[in-house]
Amino acid sequence: MPAFEYVALDPQGHRRKGVLEADTARQIRQLLRDGGLLPLEVEAVEERGSGPRRTRRTRLRADELALLTRQIATLLATGAPVADALQTAARQARHPRIARVLHGVRARVVEGHGMSVGMADFPGVFDEVFRATVAAGEQSGRLDPVLARLADYTEARQAMQQRVQQALIYPGFLVGMSLVILAGLLGYVVPKIVQVFATMHAELPLLTRVLIATSGFLRHWGIALVIVLIAVAWLIRRALREDAVRERWQRLVLRLPLIGRLVRGIETARFTRTLSILAASGVPLLEGLGIASQVIGSLPMRRALQEVAARVREGSGVAAALDRSGYFPPMAVYLIASGEAGGHLEDMLWRAAEQQERETSATIGTALALFEPLTIVVMGMIVFSIVLAILLPIFQLDQLVK
Repeated sequence: MPAFEYVALDPQGHRRKGVLEADTARQIRQLLRDGGLLPLEVEAVEERGSGPRRTRRTRLRADELALLTRQIATLLATGAPVADALQTAARQARHPRIARVLHGVRARVVEGHGMSVGMADFPGVFDEVFRATVAAGEQSGRLDPVLARLADYTEARQAMQQRVQQALIYPGFLVGMSLVILAGLLGYVVPKIVQVFATMHAELPLLTRVLIATSGFLRHWGIALVIVLIAVAWLIRRALREDAVRERWQRLVLRLPLIGRLVRGIETARFTRTLSILAASGVPLLEGLGIASQVIGSLPMRRALQEVAARVREGSGVAAALDRSGYFPPMAVYLIASGEAGGHLEDMLWRAAEQQERETSATIGTALALFEPLTIVVMGMIVFSIVLAILLPIFQLDQLVK
């Protein structure tokens, strides 16, 4: 039975939104009228379509996706049918958009399709990895443990992203505040202090002249400079939309000593965890390599994984092909080789992901431990240069007056 999303007015004139199931939109309108509501909009819960009008793409946060996945897995583990599990999870949803997604998936299930087919109607919520894993779970008859593992995977991926984002908050704030303070000193404070020296006919020290020139440039051209920087950033961002330009840039980033190591660690953890969940769900290895390569944001590493899949198709081992690419850390390659030799590849892939996440967290912590004092030292040197440029003419005041 299809699901329909509605917008209606209650007797007090308040807008009400929700999702109901019926055979047609006309039945939904009749149900709303019978309930004392005036229907305004009734649309099928679906995001794909060939018509000119497409409904908005629904998106869920990672924690919301992990929660609803774990709820469905728990309900299925009790023996509940898939349609009933989806309906129960929709009733317990904390937000209308979550209920909308679950009703849309349930509508496909009631029609006789698999849950993965219903998830395909919501590509903004369920990515290709998620759908392929659910399809494999349906084919193997192990849908509830597969969903539980998917919930673990989603939570682990969200935790990794949060660690990286939180690690960048303080350095970004520190750099931003440093630039604001420096602009304030050069634009407003310094001119008021050094203007007395600028009126002297004697030659000022070089450092003082540089400070006065820099301050004057920022006061007269500061806004134009900001506009130019914004335009350059916009042009760079637009250029990076081209795959060729972005690949050359990412290839350069991968060669950097510290940043390249971080990027390789993060992407390797993402790839190995994804391939682990696919392999454990029964997805064939070659198909899993193709799907897992799509979660990699680095184009050079993604192309390397496509070459890995080609070598595996020719009979090579996964670890040997990864090692030949040169992008993946040796420890991850070693763990994968151990998994291939011992016949438990999915477990070693999961362990490799955890090992890379721990190493990445340690590298970020070390980088921050060095970056914070380095930023303070640089700012101290800049402020010292400004103070020295102000004090030098004072030290030479007798000569300037003469």
